[in-house]
Amino acid sequence: DVQLQASGGGLVQSGGSLRLSCVASGFTFDDYSIGWFRQAPGKEREGVLCISSSDGTPYYLDSVKGRFTISRDNAKNTVYLQMNSLRPEDTAVYYCAAEDHDGSTWWTEDGVLWPPKYWGQGTQVTVSS
Repeated sequence: DVQLQASGGGLVQSGGSLRLSCVASGFTFDDYSIGWFRQAPGKEREGVLCISSSDGTPYYLDSVKGRFTISRDNAKNTVYLQMNSLRPEDTAVYYCAAEDHDGSTWWTEDGVLWPPKYWGQGTQVTVSS
């Protein structure tokens, strides 16, 4: 079965850092773009970053540029989300997801054009003031 296991969430103070990990199995990891999405209480789910399946190009939500970094280690079937300078508004459940299209075809500044093919379980990130 396809699995996308997210971990690394927790409680952190404003200005702090967390690193989330997403370990994938059950599909050809190298052929998929991997994205991080989040859903804050009372708000719609939004794309945060993704990393392309082809050349590793990252795609960003404007509000996290300069603060969040995505990377992938294909040998470990793992994607990382390094989150620095965290703000209370970053508080959300963070989900990793896989999409079998290159990031350039489905990730836009206004959001993804369609939902990812596979969703993983979320990990809670809480940023306190």
